[in-house]
Amino acid sequence: MMLAPLALLLTAYSSGGLAPGPVANVRPAALEGVGFDQKLDQQLPLQLVFRDETGQPVQLGSYFGRRPVIIALVYFNCPMLCTLELNGVLQTARAMNLVMGRDYEVVTVSFNPADTPQLAAAKKVSYLDRYNHPGAAQGWHFLTGDQTSIDTLTRTMGFRYRYDARSRQFYHASGIVVATPAGRLARYFYGVEYFTRDVRLALVDAAGGRIGTAVDKVLLFCFHYDPSASKYTLGIWRVLQAMCVLTVGMIGGLFIILRKKTRQSEARRAGNRSI
Repeated sequence: MMLAPLALLLTAYSSGGLAPGPVANVRPAALEGVGFDQKLDQQLPLQLVFRDETGQPVQLGSYFGRRPVIIALVYFNCPMLCTLELNGVLQTARAMNLVMGRDYEVVTVSFNPADTPQLAAAKKVSYLDRYNHPGAAQGWHFLTGDQTSIDTLTRTMGFRYRYDARSRQFYHASGIVVATPAGRLARYFYGVEYFTRDVRLALVDAAGGRIGTAVDKVLLFCFHYDPSASKYTLGIWRVLQAMCVLTVGMIGGLFIILRKKTRQSEARRAGNRSI
């Protein structure tokens, strides 16, 4: 079975709960229980064992102790959102004056127990080629693991996801987490693009053991396209409708403002000519 295309479901949250508005009210039932909660100052279970890109067992704690760590939870055959998330990490790393492998580590962990070290190795080669920085191979790590280790890590980080057997895909949110060298969760960043300045400051703070504050959330969810019906599921369609209405409204408002300014400018020019 070929992987179906994905849609991105945008759901707005505030740090205190679900935000009002039409988009927040159409969350599909399939996404119930899926989210990414902020568990700041939570201690990571550094004793957990995963496998690195070579297939060797490694403790999560082997990547901690010296530098702050960016943690990305993905799965390696994700058709869309995980790739965008890793692309966001790559773009941020390129833009920062901090150097991966010297100033911080990146640990990418698959939450799909079926993912293999071979898939992890292919991902690593792809992103190291694009990052193209000496020493990055020792700074960016791609791990796979069994269900027990995955469950313990995702639960600790507040990452809630579910598997859809029909589409053979995972419903999940996207985001990265910065942790201190001691393995305490210091700052969450949601979505697939991350402001370079904010990530850099979070890494600098985490290097000193400082924990950030909770941030407002705008979660992007992976949600599947229904190939049998050749249409998006109802929840996605409603979200797309809401986003289209907002876009049209913004364009219409901009057009009205520009038209008003044009008329005012023409009126001033006419007044100057009459003088």
